[in-house]
Amino acid sequence: MRAARLHAVGDLRVADEPEPGAGQGMSLVRVTAVGICGSDLHWWDEGAIGDAKLTHPLVLGHEGAGVVAGGPRGGQRVAIDPAIPDETCRACRDGYRNLCYRIKFSGHGETDGMLREIMAWPSRLLHPLPDRVSDADGAMLEPLGVAIHSADLGHLPLAGTASVIGCGPIGLLLIGVLKAAGARSVLAVEPLAHRREAAARMGADQVCDPAAALDEAGVDVAFEAAGNDEAVGLAMASVRPGGRVMLAGIPGDDAIRFGASLARRKGLTIAMVRRMNEVYPRAISLAERGVVDLDSVVTSRFGLGEVREAFTEGARRAGLKVIVEPQR
Repeated sequence: MRAARLHAVGDLRVADEPEPGAGQGMSLVRVTAVGICGSDLHWWDEGAIGDAKLTHPLVLGHEGAGVVAGGPRGGQRVAIDPAIPDETCRACRDGYRNLCYRIKFSGHGETDGMLREIMAWPSRLLHPLPDRVSDADGAMLEPLGVAIHSADLGHLPLAGTASVIGCGPIGLLLIGVLKAAGARSVLAVEPLAHRREAAARMGADQVCDPAAALDEAGVDVAFEAAGNDEAVGLAMASVRPGGRVMLAGIPGDDAIRFGASLARRKGLTIAMVRRMNEVYPRAISLAERGVVDLDSVVTSRFGLGEVREAFTEGARRAGLKVIVEPQR
């Protein structure tokens, strides 16, 4: 079995490893598609994300789909939920499994991720994929789930208005989710021209460069999905007094800075997005019905032996979502 491990900043190696075993409650999965996320690029480029540091060679990847390799579910195509909550802590008992104190997450900390040919994973976290949902779309269900969770936290009023600051894959999927949820108008703000074009295709009603003047009336809810201070400031500038600002981006230096006076004058409610919480069934439903166009967000595909090229492509940000196909 081949696996891609990050040994140090920029040092991603593909090597043969023993196949894992599947213990009680686990299944072996032949991984067929893995999306490269912005957080994976943080690991690759910085050897860290937030306050987590690379301490040993780690298999990255948390957006994935595959085929169950054996047992009663053998041959079943599945999406792989990357989060393993402990189910016992206060957060889990309160229904916030994404905030679990002792969560294990694919491709993070001590838990190897999906950039390998075969992985063992809890059977309860393998969601069956309908025939109409491709393997690549199955991998896209994780970022779609983050978009759904962000929209949930945003509490957009019925037929309300929203802005999305940053139109990478999460921002683009947010646009699709917000329109599906009944947003009357969605403003997309993005510095890269090809991503502005993608935002318009995903249903944004207005698309602009960050240098453009924003409507003083403001939107009901602003979603920041870029992970930098400028984007946070634009989100706060774009929202109406009394509105909500959702921060979904992950800053490289683990710090967020914004002007307090504007946020105070507007009386803004600011909330943080932490991954997603129990949304896979809804994500699968949206994908199966074609409500959100996942396929258009995938712009390049690589085999596992080309994983370094895949990360280089992702870091260039010349496209949108990069998919690695370990069985290729």
